[in-house]
Amino acid sequence: MPTADDRLQENSGGPRDIWLAGGCFWGVEAYFARLEGVRRTSVGYANGRTVHPSYEEIASTGHAETVQVTYDPDRISLQELLKHFFKIIDPTSKNRQGNDVGTQYRTGIYSNDPGDLETARAVLAGEQKKYQKPVVTEVLPLENYYLAEEYHQDYLEKNPGGYCHVDLSALPERKKPAATRAYRKPPPEELKKSLSRRQFQVTQLNATEPPFENEYWDHHERGIYVDVVTGEPLFLSTDKFDAGCGWPSFTRPVDRSAIVEKEDRSYGMIRTEVRSRAGDSHLGHVFPDGPRDKGGLRYCINSAALRFIPLEEMEKEGYGDMIPLIK
Repeated sequence: MPTADDRLQENSGGPRDIWLAGGCFWGVEAYFARLEGVRRTSVGYANGRTVHPSYEEIASTGHAETVQVTYDPDRISLQELLKHFFKIIDPTSKNRQGNDVGTQYRTGIYSNDPGDLETARAVLAGEQKKYQKPVVTEVLPLENYYLAEEYHQDYLEKNPGGYCHVDLSALPERKKPAATRAYRKPPPEELKKSLSRRQFQVTQLNATEPPFENEYWDHHERGIYVDVVTGEPLFLSTDKFDAGCGWPSFTRPVDRSAIVEKEDRSYGMIRTEVRSRAGDSHLGHVFPDGPRDKGGLRYCINSAALRFIPLEEMEKEGYGDMIPLIK
């Protein structure tokens, strides 16, 4: 009979996700973001009773402050991740970690993969042997996960002096994102020559292309989508889904700092526009109606703002370090 370790190896064809609730998510995210083998992190609210809760609501909605950890199982196993998790929490403390008290600060391990839940229960059983008091960390299927507000994302990177109940001193500093100067925006006269008429109108004049009549709305090839103006990485094929809207839709960007959000009050609506960081290209909009277990967001993007690079050409095009992110 295959063990949990066997299943992990069988499933290690690409990055995997685990959701960890360990008290205030600022410190938990900062800790896991620094671990070798962790690809991406986000913070959000998991396993509560309401849809798209706000930070102010979660004390009464049953959500737990949770970190989504995307990791490379060929570089760090789930068992190793969970051993790190138990280093930074008190698993015998119910609804409290550090100075924070409330159900939103309970500890938990969430996944929809039965093998991962089995692994988590085995690690939990091992932890119980270290304590006389019962371990109260819950191990449950992930019912829902909604991204927290943008100011919570990478909070301690933005606010190094912020509160943290987790000791980060033993871990290396987080790798910094690629410098934006590597992605240069050409002058307008050059863009008019290099971009098609539609690409120029969308990226430079905030136009919107027709639904179902654009290059990538029904595109399923594996690879990376970059800013058509600068080449800056924006979205992965593994985060693309069919939203039925007629435009390419993604659950998240490659790097949240590569996307700039702005309030858009055009056409009598209030929406959130998304633009590229280096090129200031108009990309599209982000809406709170995406897949619930992927953060609940839908980045609705104009194909004309993107250039697709197939997985087989990523190394040649200079995006080889992102190949492991493509399942």
